[in-house]
Amino acid sequence: MINLSTSLCVRTDDAGTYFPSVKRDPGRYLQPCSDSVKTWLRSMKNAGKVLLLITSSHSDYCRLICEHILGKDFEALFDIIITNALKPGFFSLVPQQRPFRTLVNDVEESEGLPSLDKPGWYSQGNWPHLHELLKTMTGKPEPKVVYFGDSMRSDMFPATSFGKWETVMIVEEMEGEGVPKSDAAMSNEAQVEPLEKRGKFEEQGMKSPSSASNQWGSYFVDVHKSGGGDEESQKLTWCCHCIHKYSTMAIPSVEHIADLPLDYKFPRFSPDKPCTTGYYPRPPDSLLKRCESLS
Repeated sequence: MINLSTSLCVRTDDAGTYFPSVKRDPGRYLQPCSDSVKTWLRSMKNAGKVLLLITSSHSDYCRLICEHILGKDFEALFDIIITNALKPGFFSLVPQQRPFRTLVNDVEESEGLPSLDKPGWYSQGNWPHLHELLKTMTGKPEPKVVYFGDSMRSDMFPATSFGKWETVMIVEEMEGEGVPKSDAAMSNEAQVEPLEKRGKFEEQGMKSPSSASNQWGSYFVDVHKSGGGDEESQKLTWCCHCIHKYSTMAIPSVEHIADLPLDYKFPRFSPDKPCTTGYYPRPPDSLLKRCESLS
């Protein structure tokens, strides 16, 4: 199975300025997925994989986002869609605490389901009932799941610790440290981003969101100076340690792997391998420099 997690905001009312603005003009805030990603999803489904979409957003907001980035037919890409999943509780709570619920016109039914019997669109829910459904759908006693997400708290840690799933973390900070954007991503940006918006960060004296912070430095490596001296030592950040511990591998975006064969074999993080192993298409600059200084 392949799961694509989303980290969308969960509120759906019209309070404040953000939600009304997104609903009024989603194209101003959202960039559609490249054709390569949509083709990748379809090819996996055609190959017999079970595709899941799990998000903590409510159903109406999920639909708004997905219709814009994946197309009006996005539901056909997935066998199971779970909204208002309230991660990480989706993984850590038992079925009695968080049952699945059906939806009628984006409103949850008050009565929770005793089990999950068939594919479809559901709300809330829990990992044990989903696991049982996946066993039925695949005919396997222990179905293997690859879970894509961008949050350590909501995705990587609970999916690994409770679900025992393989996890792929989306780490856009890799692109801020020398990992080039994929050809598919560059081509897609050129097609969907208006000319007047290109280079907007540089023109305003701003860095792109994935760039390393001038204040905090690298997302992956901390540089420490010895007390009173000029000698520097480099240590992995807490975030970097967590990526290695709770992720099978890390990529800057799905576009980087969408054009690869479905049976492509990726390097994975392992305690007995260098810490640079597990990043695709290559490790960030700070980790490569750290390895050079240690060798």
